[in-house]
Amino acid sequence: MSIIIWIDPWTTTIWFSIIQKISNSYEIIDYWVFKTTPKMDLKIKLLEIWIDTKSLMEKYNPDLVVIEKLFWWANIKTWIDVSHARWVIIYEVIKKNIKILEYTPLQVKKAITWNGSANKLQLQNAIKILFRLDKIPTPDDAADAIWLAYMWWLNFGSVKDNLI
Repeated sequence: MSIIIWIDPWTTTIWFSIIQKISNSYEIIDYWVFKTTPKMDLKIKLLEIWIDTKSLMEKYNPDLVVIEKLFWWANIKTWIDVSHARWVIIYEVIKKNIKILEYTPLQVKKAITWNGSANKLQLQNAIKILFRLDKIPTPDDAADAIWLAYMWWLNFGSVKDNLI
């Protein structure tokens, strides 16, 4: 049995999904959103993100963490702030000596829908079908972390012992 955590990092909202691997099958244990205090100084948000990440790692003790890579935005300030949040998360994961894999949103969208410009509803419906969920994951952005799960599953799900 292995636990895999997928993270879609931002500064005000960070999406997580927790997947459990038992033999050759995968089950979504949970998915949710951590929110930081809105309009708070970035340093305080980073502290909140670190505390939430530390708590998550301690609670689930994952074998693997998959985190979304950043891509270029027109707004450089947002990109830099999200980079800080991402590295706070990565720092905590590295401290725990947990393996990390990274994917871009484009890689994930193409893997799920074969369309790099798929919208969130298309991705949510694909996740609902792939993971046999009763309903589409909400809030819509919470599905982002589950998409990362699917991306990992496509590339490494059949490789039993190489990663975890």
